Amino acid sequence: MLRKWFLIFAILLIASPAFARSGKNSIQIKGSDTMVNLGQAWSEKYMEINAGDFIAVTGGGSGTGLSSLISGSCDIAMSSRNIKEKEIGLAKAKGINPNEIKVALDGLAVVVNPTNSVTNLTLDQLAGIFTGRISNWKELGGVDEKIVILSREVNSGTHVYFKEHVLRKNDPASQEEFASNALMLSSSQAIADEVASNPAAIGYYGMGYISPKQKAVHIAKTEGAEFVIPAIENVINGTYPISRPLLLYTNGTPEGLVKKFVDFALSKEGQDIVLKTDFVPVVK
Repeated sequence: MLRKWFLIFAILLIASPAFARSGKNSIQIKGSDTMVNLGQAWSEKYMEINAGDFIAVTGGGSGTGLSSLISGSCDIAMSSRNIKEKEIGLAKAKGINPNEIKVALDGLAVVVNPTNSVTNLTLDQLAGIFTGRISNWKELGGVDEKIVILSREVNSGTHVYFKEHVLRKNDPASQEEFASNALMLSSSQAIADEVASNPAAIGYYGMGYISPKQKAVHIAKTEGAEFVIPAIENVINGTYPISRPLLLYTNGTPEGLVKKFVDFALSKEGQDIVLKTDFVPVVK
């Protein structure tokens, strides 16, 4: 009987994700949709150099990545926001020690359809649009047409960052929320596609997604300040108002293959990939 229970325990242990990854040259990376193209570019180059290793990268949002790290179903979480206190508490309760590593910087682009005549907006105007206080493009010098608000879904680090830094203006006491008629889309690419096809739409995403099919709005911190376009040099010099760090989270100090991958991401070659994917390097 004892032997039977031992065999059952062994089978369950082998089937667990943590056991399946241990002793193998493979890791799972999950999280931020903003970072997924960057993560995949890193993994492809890393595996070219380290042919015996395997890196799997999937998106789903920053919250999904952090939840996966906490549950032990991934080795590295990609996040475009800082981990929350509640998440840290959940992690520690499960014996997980989230370790934050800054790997790049990003500017959030606010985009409209190229046919839209509105080119410049202040942070106050953006807050007015996305909370619903400004509802027609004519209020901003555009055509008489109702504004279609596009946002990332609530599980997205991009959504959280935009709400805290634009809608709530970094005020912890603010309770501002997205307008009830805002369309919550599942990915940055979905926002890009909708803006490209809808002349009344406005949305936001990491500047790595900008293409000729959308027009990036120039943003000013306050009325009368300079309007600045989302561009690498403007994120580096601090003049673009909506920028943020891009982060990797590991369980404790990276070791083994996780450390090898993180070291690669922070190497010159890894940071060159950051630049090629339209983000801003943190290591020169």
